[in-house]
Amino acid sequence: MVGELSPTGLELTEAHRFPNRPVRVGGTLHWDVLALYQGVLDGLREAGDVDAIGIDSWAVDYGLLDADGALLGNPVHYRDDRTERVIGEVLAKIPAEQLYARTGIQFLPFNTIFQLTADPRARLAERTLLIPDLISYWLTGTAGTELTNASTTALLDPRTGHWSQEVADRVGIDLGLFPPLRKPGEHTGCHERIPVYAVGSHDTASAVAAIPAEGGNFAYISSGTWSLVGLELDAPVLTGESRAANFTNEVGIDGTIRYLRNVTGLWLLQECQREWGISDVTGLLAEAATLPRQAVIDANDPRFLPPGDMPARIAAACAETGQPVPSRPAEFTRCVLDSLADAYRQAIEDAVRLSGRSVDVVHVVGGGSRNELLCQLTADVCGRPVVAGPVEATALGNVLVQARAHGSFSGDRHIMRELLRRTQRLRTYQPR
Repeated sequence: MVGELSPTGLELTEAHRFPNRPVRVGGTLHWDVLALYQGVLDGLREAGDVDAIGIDSWAVDYGLLDADGALLGNPVHYRDDRTERVIGEVLAKIPAEQLYARTGIQFLPFNTIFQLTADPRARLAERTLLIPDLISYWLTGTAGTELTNASTTALLDPRTGHWSQEVADRVGIDLGLFPPLRKPGEHTGCHERIPVYAVGSHDTASAVAAIPAEGGNFAYISSGTWSLVGLELDAPVLTGESRAANFTNEVGIDGTIRYLRNVTGLWLLQECQREWGISDVTGLLAEAATLPRQAVIDANDPRFLPPGDMPARIAAACAETGQPVPSRPAEFTRCVLDSLADAYRQAIEDAVRLSGRSVDVVHVVGGGSRNELLCQLTADVCGRPVVAGPVEATALGNVLVQARAHGSFSGDRHIMRELLRRTQRLRTYQPR
């Protein structure tokens, strides 16, 4: 994506799109990171003359390098099941309540702390680079660990913004594997004389930076394959209640905390579409909007995490709870969207209760902001207005942090958000 900042606005142009296809080899699910890097290089050529580059990606996954800087193998995909055998081992060394009190990260089976413990190659590595840091290293030749993504590893203390040596020592992870921490906005090196800046390299950090909120009493939903639902706070919430509610405290730009819960998002519908062979969701949503609410599932049930026959798993969950079992694609679609809206409402209510922060409006950004039925159902069950957009929030947040670092834009995140309110297309859904 190319962002162009001018005195009158901010515009994005898609320069290049390329597939991201996981590959299963020998029973292990990998990212094809070399193909991704080639896609990045192709995209930079298509982008033409730019003043700066910033990189964001998903969280928790990493590449391992040897002493010569060579990749020890394709990074393993977070949906691989390799961590199942080591979770008990890690929690025996540092109980869950202590791990949360020091890192504030919600328990997820693919947290980096579990992945590194399960990875025999880590003992052979000289460097561990999270995915956007790996791409940055290949572009610039300099290595660092960007802070917002580092905060997702369950190895960083969100109160200090530094690694937790205690946690690493207790679980036997060498923090020396990680290069020095970088904050969003720091210059990381150059690619063919173009400066590369650290941004909110966890895509949700960039997306939250681009929420066009006015004031501080808002909740956000970064809606895509996953839905990240939460609040922007000044300090982490590390209580036992917060841990029990499975909330995470991740670092955002400008010293903020992204207090959120990971909710299984449109992955549920995407996997259903794949099973049905339906690529265009327009007709499904139109028909689903005419149907009544009938059945809901727990969107966060671990049974829905792996790929596979999603409609069969949804039908089984409905049958187990004595609800009507969907039979047509539109019925499954309505079930998924009602279930997601319910999960959003519960996450927002829990965040308000645990943080003490009130919420007047819900902002939905990302691809899910285009789903009119999901936005309206969310407004209905939350009893609050939903402001949908921008769709490309992650790219916008990335570009604005770059522009600020480059000197093309000045102002804190509130000034950034005011610019977005003036320049981006937004739609408000009132609760019915």
